[in-house]
Amino acid sequence: MNKWIVLIVLGCLISCKEEKKTSVKEQNMITEAIEKIILVGEKIAKKTTREAEVIQVRENRRNRLLHLDDEAFVAIRELSDGFAYDIKYATPDNFLKKAVYSCGECYIRGVVAKALIAANMDFNKQGYRIKFYDCYRPLSVQKKMWKIFPNPGYVANPKGGSVHNRGAAVDISLEYMSGKPVDMGSSYDHFGKESRHSYTGFSDRILKNRKILRQGMEKHGFETIRSEWWHYNYPPKHRFKVADFQWSCN
Repeated sequence: MNKWIVLIVLGCLISCKEEKKTSVKEQNMITEAIEKIILVGEKIAKKTTREAEVIQVRENRRNRLLHLDDEAFVAIRELSDGFAYDIKYATPDNFLKKAVYSCGECYIRGVVAKALIAANMDFNKQGYRIKFYDCYRPLSVQKKMWKIFPNPGYVANPKGGSVHNRGAAVDISLEYMSGKPVDMGSSYDHFGKESRHSYTGFSDRILKNRKILRQGMEKHGFETIRSEWWHYNYPPKHRFKVADFQWSCN
C-alpha cells in the first residue's frame, strides 16, 4: 500500500514541476485515489486479522480437545461452533410447562463431547447438524422435575439419578445446515407410542430421518433407549457419578 502512495505522490510532484501549478480538479483526483488505496489496504489488513483470529480459535480448540480429560465437564460450544441449540428445560416449552434451568447451556463429559463432535462432522457431510434439546442435568434440577412430575415413566427418580445427571446423555435431533428442522414425526418430549424407535406408522421419509440419526450416533458409540428417538447415552452409562455441578449464566 505504501509503495503505491509514494508513486502517486512522486507523480504529483513531477507534474507540479512540469506545469508549476496543479489544478483543483487534479488535486481532488489525486486525493481521492490516495484515499481509495488507503481504504483497500485497511480492508485487507482487517480481513487478514480476522482470518488469523479464526485460525487461532481453531488451534486453541484443537489443543483443548487433545488434552481434554474424559471426566471433565465442558460446554460443548467452547469446543465447536458447528451445533445448534434449543435447550427446552430453560424455557416453558417442555412437558413440565415450566423452566427448570436458569439459562440454556449444554455441558457434557469430555469423552462424550469428543464423540459428539466426531458424529456431528459425519452429519455435516450429509447436510445436517446436531441440535441439542438437553445435555447434562444437575441432580438438583432432577429433584425439581421429580417434584413437579413424580412419574418414573417420564422422569427418572433422583434417588438413583439419571444418565443426564452423570453427564453422559444427550437429547438431540437433526437440522439442515440452513437451520430448517429435520422431521422426526413426533415432537421432543412426546411420550406416546409415536416416539418409540419401533414405531413404523410414519412416512418413509420420516423413518429414514430417524434411521440417519440413530445410525450416525451408534457409529460413534452412543446407545438408544426404546421409548425416545431423541435420547442417546454414551456407555457405559454408569461410568460417571451423579453430579450437581452448576454452570454460571452470564
